[in-house]
Amino acid sequence: MISFAHRVFMEVAANLSFSKAAQVLFITQPAISKHVKALEDQYKVPLFERKGNSILLTDAGNKLNEYLQQATEIERKIEYDLSVLSNLSQAAGHLRLGASTTIALYILPSILSGFQREYANVDVQLVNRNSEYILNALLNHEVDIGIIEVDNKLTTVSYTPFMSDEVIPVCSAKSPLAGKSLTLKQLLKTPLAVRERGSGTLNAVLKSLSALHIKPADLSVKIRLGGTEALKNFLLADQCLGFMPRPSIIRQLAEGDLVEVPIEGLKITRDFFFIRRKGTEDYGLTSNFINFALGHQ
Repeated sequence: MISFAHRVFMEVAANLSFSKAAQVLFITQPAISKHVKALEDQYKVPLFERKGNSILLTDAGNKLNEYLQQATEIERKIEYDLSVLSNLSQAAGHLRLGASTTIALYILPSILSGFQREYANVDVQLVNRNSEYILNALLNHEVDIGIIEVDNKLTTVSYTPFMSDEVIPVCSAKSPLAGKSLTLKQLLKTPLAVRERGSGTLNAVLKSLSALHIKPADLSVKIRLGGTEALKNFLLADQCLGFMPRPSIIRQLAEGDLVEVPIEGLKITRDFFFIRRKGTEDYGLTSNFINFALGHQ
């Protein structure tokens, strides 16, 4: 098992801050410093380079952090693999899951509820951010598995198809745009509310528009909002046009609060994938979750 001192080191390395590590671990900052100093004495090398109020990992610190990440994955594999030897339903472990906003808010809740009923001894931690953030979290070993929209595949990541959805142009029922359809030329002059940069929804919109030879600079973007719910609530209150994942506005469309605005020649679809770091595909807990999710969409 990885020692507590090593876990302290990993938390400091993740945050590059002794004070933030202390907050996360609920211990004092002097205690953090004591554990790090003990490791530096043990290995006879400095693990952090201190520059004023900031710190950086030394080469030795980076190497230790790399090995500890590998050791942590092995430790968790052992916990899961031994727990399922007699009965899969007794599976135990910690699943760190990251998902883009649409998936986290509108697709995963029912899947996670069923998964936890079937595997009561598995602790699940869900990180809900945009696709770019989740990909970086996976690469930085902050999550074990992600679910995101994918445009360009990386060689260091393995991809398993999950589902597809549609992004549609909508406006408030109170907007002058309600009940109309737009040409591409009219779209360019229409005030837009869009998601923040790094959002998979925004990337899907821009990709589809690019195929029609429309660049981001051609659009009349009025406001950028971080998160699906923020964008949805803005569109309900405003009169401009926005692009929303269909699963996120099913109720608003059914009740007539939001109205789809067809745009000539524009159809936006996107594919979601499970993502894992190459070399971790044999971790039974993530594979088990993927199989469960695919069977309970």
